[in-house]
Amino acid sequence: MTSLSAASLTRAARTARATTLAAALLILTACGEQPAPDGSLQHNGSDWTFVNYWAEWCKPCIKEIPELNALDERPGFRVLGVNFDGAAGAELEEQIATLGVAFPTLDEDPGARYELARPQVLPTTLVLTPQGDLHRVLIGPQTAETLIEATGVAGASTGAGEERSGN
Repeated sequence: MTSLSAASLTRAARTARATTLAAALLILTACGEQPAPDGSLQHNGSDWTFVNYWAEWCKPCIKEIPELNALDERPGFRVLGVNFDGAAGAELEEQIATLGVAFPTLDEDPGARYELARPQVLPTTLVLTPQGDLHRVLIGPQTAETLIEATGVAGASTGAGEERSGN
């Protein structure tokens, strides 16, 4: 009968865990890209994404939140928020509840990813293609129709707010 030392058992356990983890990662990789969680900036190749900068003190932001909530429910589109003031934790949750924000809020400002400075005017909305490329930056309050129009996907009525091409 073979006797194993505590060190041998520990090494064996680590090896077994490492093997299990490697197998799990291999299986996940083989399954292809998994859908991103709602609050992620990852793109699925089929939905246009609107990243909206908002603040609790911004009256136009508050006014457009119902429009953004409605757009986030429509197929082919998703809305992600960025709290301009950088609120987090309980403070952010309280602001989200108070304002009725139903779309996910990002933990970090994605502006640097697109080489954009922090917005100087609120609300500001980034329009991202289904592949994740910056399509446009919209400044000022928007409606669901003006946001859809900004994608070029559907013929909606001309909307409010300034626009800057992203490319």
